[in-house]
Amino acid sequence: MPVFLSKRRPNLIEYMDRDDCDPQLLENTYRQFSTINLLLSQWKRIYKNELRPLMHKGKTYSLLDIGFGGGDVPLKLSEWANKDGLELQITAIETDQRAFEFARQLEAPNQVTFQHCSSTDLVSQSRTYDFVISNHVLHHLAEDQLLQVLDEAKSLSLQKVIFNDIERSDIGYFLFANFARLIFRNSFIVPDGLISIKRSYTIKELKQVAPAGWQVQRLFPFRLLLKYDKN
Repeated sequence: MPVFLSKRRPNLIEYMDRDDCDPQLLENTYRQFSTINLLLSQWKRIYKNELRPLMHKGKTYSLLDIGFGGGDVPLKLSEWANKDGLELQITAIETDQRAFEFARQLEAPNQVTFQHCSSTDLVSQSRTYDFVISNHVLHHLAEDQLLQVLDEAKSLSLQKVIFNDIERSDIGYFLFANFARLIFRNSFIVPDGLISIKRSYTIKELKQVAPAGWQVQRLFPFRLLLKYDKN
């Protein structure tokens, strides 16, 4: 259990979430997400251990990414699946118009589609996907919003749901505060990253919030996976 960060701070607001934030710093932040996710978010490991074993050559699979941010995670998942000879169609959604406009400028393969909509919209359309994932969304949500998104993700998924987020810890906060400044400049990555850690859950807290049937797994270092298996 953290000592310095013993209490979660869900009321803090990240700079990039403010309507009046600097647009150039915001664009730089979206662009730098690819680096920070590559370094910290462990999606290559999650893909290898959680998604790839469920896919087989000769069949087309579908994946939904809720809250794509800078759009780098769906692009990487598509790249890895393609290298493994797997057919994976990815729909990535985002409610923030600014993030959607940024993603529209990315060079995306035909297998990846970016949409400006919410999971609620897709549920109302009776859409389904083999897999539903999300990166760094949980800590942004109030508890009632979190439960709603989890319920919608479960409805949208045919096989598995994976929410990947930060685990709040004193050590993680200290390391990020000291080393991220050496890599990320002219963006909101460092200040918002520190706020994100303060807003994030411990494994005990997330287990208390998670509905029945959901599993919470710790992923080294300083990561939590909230998963639901349909099978």
